[in-house]
Amino acid sequence: MGTEYIKVKVPATSANLGAGFDVFGIALEVPFDIIEVKRSDRIEIIITGRDSKYVPLEPRKNTAGIVASILGKNVKITIHRSIPLSSGLGSSAAPAAGVAFALNEMYALGLSREELVNIAAQGEKVASGAAHADNVAPAIYGGFVIVHKDKITSLYPENIGIVAVHPQIVVSTRTARAILPKKLSLSDISFNTANAANMVVGMMKSDIRLIGESMENRVIEKVRSTLIKGYAQVKKSALNSGATGVTISGSGPTMIAVCRMDERENIAKAMAESFSESHVRSEAFITTIGKGVEIIDDKPA
Repeated sequence: MGTEYIKVKVPATSANLGAGFDVFGIALEVPFDIIEVKRSDRIEIIITGRDSKYVPLEPRKNTAGIVASILGKNVKITIHRSIPLSSGLGSSAAPAAGVAFALNEMYALGLSREELVNIAAQGEKVASGAAHADNVAPAIYGGFVIVHKDKITSLYPENIGIVAVHPQIVVSTRTARAILPKKLSLSDISFNTANAANMVVGMMKSDIRLIGESMENRVIEKVRSTLIKGYAQVKKSALNSGATGVTISGSGPTMIAVCRMDERENIAKAMAESFSESHVRSEAFITTIGKGVEIIDDKPA
């Protein structure tokens, strides 16, 4: 049963969306990684493309290798990277999600998407220190996901413009989690809960304004934004250019803005220029909420 080879396309993802810390996530149309998986006599990892020299090849230290080990499959995994490393765009989640999906298809394992998310989250634990599913879930499901314990709810809003601007700033996931407060006030919890509820309604209705207005998060955004030089100015420039909301993608340093599809280029330019004024180089991805992992080939060259 199954095939000898499979090639999949795995999207970058953005977790939290401000309102839903450790709960919300979206798949992005770009950037994405391409992953090839071929049956072998051992687990082997090859990495090409962006930041490849910084990614461990040892299977037990690589998110994709961990997933292959959990599923007990000896395969050669070739990861063609385009998602920037340590960016807040799910760079460690994509290989874990992609390989979990690929092995399920290759070996006809019959695992559900929920089971694949759980396995991929165990793989990502090696990178982030915890088995969070807010990146691997949208990578597998696509669209907008709500993760609560083992339950995943997905929605597929359309025509939501997303600008993701990745500054050349290093923010480790572990550091970004370590600086978070252990307690929140009742007023802050109430504010964040209301925004999270409105975010879900916005996604259900594909309402760009409601989604953007619901992205603000009290406390967490304020604390984490201190790790991103020029954050306040970049956010202001995006809002002044038409964005309905701006927040930190995952643990950062990438910032994401929500807007109409035809406003993305202007907003990207404004955000990049604002980072430049703070002497920070950046790269903008003009994107939208996209699909989850998908097969693009099942025949080796």
